[in-house]
Amino acid sequence: MQNITQAIIAKASEVILGKDQKIKLALACILARGHLLIEDLPGMGKTTLAHTMAQVLGLQFQRVQFTSDLLPADVLGVSVYDRTAANFKFHPGPVFTNVLLADEINRATPKTQSALLEVMEEAQVTIDAATYPLPQPFFVIATQNPSSQIGTFALPESQLDRFLMRITLDYPDAASERKLLQSDGGRDKLSHISAVVDGQQLQSLQSSCQNIHVSDALLDYLQAILQHTRLSTKFNTGLSPRAGLGLKKSAQAWAMIAGRDHVTPEDIQAIFPSVAGHRLVSNNHLDGNAENVMNVLNAVTIP
Repeated sequence: MQNITQAIIAKASEVILGKDQKIKLALACILARGHLLIEDLPGMGKTTLAHTMAQVLGLQFQRVQFTSDLLPADVLGVSVYDRTAANFKFHPGPVFTNVLLADEINRATPKTQSALLEVMEEAQVTIDAATYPLPQPFFVIATQNPSSQIGTFALPESQLDRFLMRITLDYPDAASERKLLQSDGGRDKLSHISAVVDGQQLQSLQSSCQNIHVSDALLDYLQAILQHTRLSTKFNTGLSPRAGLGLKKSAQAWAMIAGRDHVTPEDIQAIFPSVAGHRLVSNNHLDGNAENVMNVLNAVTIP
């Protein structure tokens, strides 16, 4: 398994230069069957990372540009009356794919944002009392610009909680940026990137991820972290049981990428900021800042 995951990371790194750790987090999120939120300034490579992951994993990919006038039907699909058959026929929207890129998701209105709630939780769409399952594997990669920018609508907590991880790409280091400038960007390489696995193999990797052993001592550690966030005076709300499950699954994926058949405390610590950062609401911030999040790990004894 490690050979396959390392090959995926190496192939994606040919396009996303100098961001191996971010690619690794994105892959861990996908292996844990989670949805990924990428938050950063425009032009940092958010869309390119999403497209690259879909191509390397051999998955069908659809991109929706979220804007203030986008409607839920533009994403989910719509039922149209067929005069010949004398009934309504459902026309699937772009969400019927393996990887849905919700580009600049926080530029859409809350009504359109909420259209993804059922999709992300149940992997299905309900229109006019009829339910349509989505292709498998399915996951959402959403990008968003900082909330301080003009024309954005903050994602509500219920929407944020649907994302297993939130990551940022940040500015590239000098060497990677030089390569980027010399090659006119990484997008020109996308058409030449071959898939390392296909959808069926990815599902097999996801199933193997669930078999990574988590000891009772590690579960105690995980529960201690959850309890600390709930009792801490620095946060308005602590981590939910869903967040706890997300931490466990992400740590299992991180361990599998490292080639181990069991989870260590270091696995939990590695993925904790990405899984917990957007879920912890501090007393004076929209979300828990990096210092408060890392202080949680420092306050809990490692088994």
